[in-house]
Amino acid sequence: MEIREAAEADWPALFPVFDAVVRAGDTYAYPEGLSSAEARAVWMEPPPWRTVVAVDEGEVLGTAKLGPNRPGRGAHVATASFMVAAAARGRGVGRALGEHVVDLARANGYRAIQFNAVVETNTAAVALWRSLGFRILTTVPGAFDHPDHGYVGLHVMYLELVPA
Repeated sequence: MEIREAAEADWPALFPVFDAVVRAGDTYAYPEGLSSAEARAVWMEPPPWRTVVAVDEGEVLGTAKLGPNRPGRGAHVATASFMVAAAARGRGVGRALGEHVVDLARANGYRAIQFNAVVETNTAAVALWRSLGFRILTTVPGAFDHPDHGYVGLHVMYLELVPA
């Protein structure tokens, strides 16, 4: 598996991953039914954002994006989002993307990474982020409308990259 910067030519293979994850409705609050162009604008943001893809033999297994959590005086803290194709789950793709993004954030001078909305019922993601050193700062109760579990909490998770 190779993780590299996403190119425009990757979007046709990346969009079905994005669309399937959003359509599942259990991890992202993006509106369902975004067109390819609308989804691309959400996922392939311009610099300082960076979008990467995990590929194996030309197949897109997953993707991540990294950028400033807030503009201006908050731009020293990164945020990131991740999506893994259903067929690639359980193969270490999420971990590889997570490690890559943490390294990328450090290399780009971010002091920390803050995830604003990790769905509490997404136990695989919560366990992965905790194993990479993230901690839950708080949980916003009932902030996510899960298709199976109803209103569930969103964790705010944080990883310090350099000492304050």
